[in-house]
Amino acid sequence: MSEKKAFDKSQFQVEENPYSNISHVIGVVSGKGGVGKSLVTASLANLMAGQGYEVGILDADITGPSIPKMYGLHGPAVGDDNGLYPLQAENGVSVMSVNLILPQEEDPVIWRGPVIANMVKQFYTDVVWGQLDYLFVDMPPGTGDVPLTVFQSLPLDGVVIVTSPQDLVKMIVKKAYRMAAQMDIPVLGVVENYSYITCPDCGKVIRLFGESHIDEVAAELGIPVLGKLPIRPELAEAADAGDFAGVLNTDLDEAAVRIRGLNG
Repeated sequence: MSEKKAFDKSQFQVEENPYSNISHVIGVVSGKGGVGKSLVTASLANLMAGQGYEVGILDADITGPSIPKMYGLHGPAVGDDNGLYPLQAENGVSVMSVNLILPQEEDPVIWRGPVIANMVKQFYTDVVWGQLDYLFVDMPPGTGDVPLTVFQSLPLDGVVIVTSPQDLVKMIVKKAYRMAAQMDIPVLGVVENYSYITCPDCGKVIRLFGESHIDEVAAELGIPVLGKLPIRPELAEAADAGDFAGVLNTDLDEAAVRIRGLNG
């Protein structure tokens, strides 16, 4: 039997903007929607920015962008002959999203897959990111056109998988893991969101979505668990108010350590 050849990304990868110098690109992915992927992306970006790194977020969720609202950012983004410039959050995180270039933020993006995928590539090639230590790519859920485009076209150093403690977790995590494996992208680890909530009166831990199975799934796949995040209403309130720049989610400290490890 012939050996399976590794996927060759070189023929698909695009070049960063000439005025960008990005050290590491990290994708944040999920096998399904509704698991808090954008919250994890923004939390990771904030942690790294808080440690003195230059950080950006490329919002690749073109049809459901939420990153600008979380940071209280409003367009229009401006550009010149060098390219388009991201907006800066209060904590210094650079952000580019389709919401920052639409005439009206509330306008729906009714585009076909190839157009959306090309927009994601342009957010890498045409945006002047400047000097960044880490660029986090907030992907749409699933394994469709946009995640495939990101995996093929951007020089990802690795991905973080986000999931929740539900019965489908094993299948969902495996889908994301296997897609990354087929694209020859390292999986840095998995984050379980909505793991539990702590009663504000008695301190009891309540597992609203049932017992977690993430440890056994991660062990089977040979990847680390980078965090089990509780439900914290104050984080949702900060996101809704556009004040997420002030959030430091220390429940992801282990993930930050893993990401810093990319520096060798």
